[in-house]
Amino acid sequence: MKYYELKCMAYIKVDVVFEKSFEVISKYISFSMARGGLEEIHKKDGFKHYAFGGFLPLEKDKIYKKGSTCNFTIRSLDEVFINTLATSLRQNIDNGDFLVLQTDKKIVNQFFISELYSATPVVVSTENGDFWTMERSGDIMQLQKQLHDNLEKKYQSFFGEELKAQQNFIQLLEIKNRVPQNIRIHKEGKKVTFFGNKFKIVPNEDEASQKLAFVALACGAGEKNSYGGGFVIGREMR
Repeated sequence: MKYYELKCMAYIKVDVVFEKSFEVISKYISFSMARGGLEEIHKKDGFKHYAFGGFLPLEKDKIYKKGSTCNFTIRSLDEVFINTLATSLRQNIDNGDFLVLQTDKKIVNQFFISELYSATPVVVSTENGDFWTMERSGDIMQLQKQLHDNLEKKYQSFFGEELKAQQNFIQLLEIKNRVPQNIRIHKEGKKVTFFGNKFKIVPNEDEASQKLAFVALACGAGEKNSYGGGFVIGREMR
């Protein structure tokens, strides 16, 4: 198993505040997908099998300054998607917020993951239509189950086979935030807020658990990955 990664260098055209940055990047990617002939992936329901991280570096005032350059990362299990996006991202010259100047592709083979850290909020919805938070739910076992089931479904939808895991892929989960984190976007002219959390996850060592941890790296953990949710960083056992 492999994932494919694009490191993107962006020129910031106007000041972008942190809370708007996820929407700005998400829209740029979506427009680039349409320009590159990837409309079906953009419009379809279900999993899109990619995730992206926020702009780096972030200044202390949480504003990405006009005239500066920042980097962001896109990952996917789909190499054709990444190859197409690498070209179309650089052609999106009409965007008013930023311009991608350069994309560098990297291929990452599956490795043994000892820890996962969420760089962006991991969003998990609950049965009542709310989002999982410690204050509103607090059911850690349900959280772990939903994170596991979500990754199993992503694996199955991409590879076309069941993984048949014998246990939850999570051995240990730590919540790293004191209050819920959020991602704000506009959808159909309305403000929408997704609430999530920052986690440290120690995966189990069996084959199925390691595959699911790798899928989390490639496609994101939890939900709303195409809006910036659930982008994770992995630590390799040495």
